Amino acid sequence: MADQQAPKPTHPEVIQVVRQAGAYSSYAIAVKDFDAGDLIARLETPPMTITDTKRYSSVQISENQNIELNTDFLFINHSCEPSVEFHVKADADKPVIEVRAAIRKDDNGKLKGIKKGELFTFFYPSTEWDMAQPFDCKCGTKGCLGRISGAKDMTSAMLNNYFLNEHIENLRSVRPDAASKLGVRSVPSSSTNVHNIG
Repeated sequence: MADQQAPKPTHPEVIQVVRQAGAYSSYAIAVKDFDAGDLIARLETPPMTITDTKRYSSVQISENQNIELNTDFLFINHSCEPSVEFHVKADADKPVIEVRAAIRKDDNGKLKGIKKGELFTFFYPSTEWDMAQPFDCKCGTKGCLGRISGAKDMTSAMLNNYFLNEHIENLRSVRPDAASKLGVRSVPSSSTNVHNIG
């Protein structure tokens, strides 16, 4: 049996994948410092590929379209206090995702960048309306939201302080009757107990 080698890194100048045994245990870290808002990478097609099937590995890029990243950025895990944002560029001829350092502040209210060696994480509901594989978040941050299943199951109050892509904002604004025609379930903003665990 031949030894399996890790795939060649796709963006070694900005991201390092730390591979670990076990399902969903690998992660990505920054290989250099970034200021808040910095462009980390511009992902295009190819190597990204559009898919009609929503998967745990795909990123939603419109109300009804998903894309496989096919890059090391696949290993950026979720956090309720993310270090990066995936900005879907809807006006591009081909799908584009700009990965940017999140606009966030430290405990003193100053803009906080990303330090070399820091985990790259992003807020999955910023791109995902209804996730193929919901999970109980274990990010451990003080603002952890618990069950993560997509923006459709979160109240406006829960999403208020997050960057959200245009297609998520559009889906949030769709009236319930129109949403059902799109196959989208709308959540009233007065919803409670949307992230009960158990």
